[in-house]
Amino acid sequence: MRKHYLHVSAYSCDKCGGPVISGSTGVRENEISRETDIREVGAICLSCGHRQANATAPGGTRDFPPVQWDTPKTRADHLASD
Repeated sequence: MRKHYLHVSAYSCDKCGGPVISGSTGVRENEISRETDIREVGAICLSCGHRQANATAPGGTRDFPPVQWDTPKTRADHLASD
C-alpha cells in the first residue's frame, strides 16, 4: 500500500536570523521500501520571506520526524463523490 510522507526541517535565516521552514514529500510503496518520488516543496523564512534553500550554519538544522500524509483529493475526485 502506497503511503505519502511529509518531511519538515527548520534553520536560521541568513538575512534576519528568523526561522526558515523547509519541506519535501516522498512516497513509500510498502513498510520496508525506501522513499521514492521525493519532491522539494521549498523553503521560506517566516519572519522576512527570504527563500533560503539551504542552512549555512553548521549543525543548525532541526529535522522533524516524517509525518504520514494522505494524498490530496483532485477536483475530479471531489466532484465524483458529491
